[in-house]
Amino acid sequence: MPACDLIIEGGDLVDGTGAARRRADIGVTGGRIAAIGDLSAEPAGQRVDARNRIVAPGFIDVHTHDDRLLLMPTVGAHPKLSQGVTTVVAGNCGVSLAPLQTRHPPAPLDILGSDGWHYATFGAYLEALAGSDLAVNVACLVGHSTLRVKHMGSLERPATPAESDAMAADLAEALASGAIGLSTGLYYPTAKAATAQEVIAVGASLKAAGGIVAMHIRDEGDAIDEALREALHIGGQLGVNTVISHHKLVGTANHGRSVQTLKILEDAARNQSVCFDCYPYSASSTMLLPSRIKQSSDVLVTWSQAEPGVAGRSLRELARERGQPEEDVARALQPAGAIYFAMSEDDVSRILSHPMAMVGSDGLAHDVRPHPRLWGTFPRVLGHYVREKKLLSLETAVHKMTGLSARRFGLAGRGTLAVGHHADIVIFDAHRVTANASYSHPTEVSSGIDAVFVNGQLACRDGQTVSTDAGAVLYGPGARLPL
Repeated sequence: MPACDLIIEGGDLVDGTGAARRRADIGVTGGRIAAIGDLSAEPAGQRVDARNRIVAPGFIDVHTHDDRLLLMPTVGAHPKLSQGVTTVVAGNCGVSLAPLQTRHPPAPLDILGSDGWHYATFGAYLEALAGSDLAVNVACLVGHSTLRVKHMGSLERPATPAESDAMAADLAEALASGAIGLSTGLYYPTAKAATAQEVIAVGASLKAAGGIVAMHIRDEGDAIDEALREALHIGGQLGVNTVISHHKLVGTANHGRSVQTLKILEDAARNQSVCFDCYPYSASSTMLLPSRIKQSSDVLVTWSQAEPGVAGRSLRELARERGQPEEDVARALQPAGAIYFAMSEDDVSRILSHPMAMVGSDGLAHDVRPHPRLWGTFPRVLGHYVREKKLLSLETAVHKMTGLSARRFGLAGRGTLAVGHHADIVIFDAHRVTANASYSHPTEVSSGIDAVFVNGQLACRDGQTVSTDAGAVLYGPGARLPL
């Protein structure tokens, strides 16, 4: 065979399919995997020693809010590269940076900041991504809430038929430009008034374009059963693959109900294509909502426009200092974000270990004091849930972070180590990989991620960024791209 650009030799391959690890070398040429096997006698431009290390597909973060982060220059360590992520799915929870032009995005759109809303069409946003130095690969969803904000004067009612048609036209344009699907955030104020029929009308072009729908459902607490059934109804009516976003149960009264919700999803999967993602933490994070406080044992403020100095503080402590109810303090801090300690570790483990579960960080890159999941999700799975708790085998965990994700999101040529596939590869030490990010120090770089290759190019070594231009836009199957 011709000389490879790169040979990664002597590692234990965990190929992303769930199969048992095996000792083999990987040859890379032109950004793709050219050979797998004993390549000790083959010529190479560069050889990388992976002895006593795991060689796996680059991790795929299926649930991100990196829409704006992708366009920003990388300074120092990268929150995704440093934990082995080579591909992200942006535009989740109904929030995408396009198509919308505004200087005052309402919550929760402001989780992406307030100064990046420049794109009248989704195609313009994808063009901006394609023209930028991308540190990682990206596939993009279109946010239903973003469409509502663009086309509706009042968000506190269902869309009219004309408004639904306008949103549907924007989605069709986005899918033709390369978006992979639609996301919803029916839990949030921007979309709470939307009906299931509205979402179905907006998503009418998904099936023909081969798109998916990813849903932050209407309720993750007391009414979760009804919310799941609504989401499954929407997915079923659209006839597309349905992803339930960050599946979890919040509030003490709902701890343990994952047995019931997983059964609902299993039953639905017999008749329609459905799966879900989750993150490996028992605390969630989103906009600061007074209604969420009583469900939580504690609430940490991640940012506040009214009082920037309280980022990282406990809302309970602030209320005690001020002699006010926590809900009143929360209202005074608006707009703001928060971390909520309201989940059961038993539910987290049960959901994560389920065969239908993928891994996504749901990290909020623009929070002043973000949830540690932004920097630590994937090493936490490998270190805490595989090595320490032995909840999952290493092969199963990697499958949930690579091959399963690529298949469910339609990311062709990604997610598994196979000849002809794109050379997105991570090398890590299974005995040492650890998420160092914590609630008190949320941006600490993880340990044990030795090297990360994006499309065959070394992008990160020992957690430190080496290159920031190896990523690519991954276009959906409905894209009508110029020849």
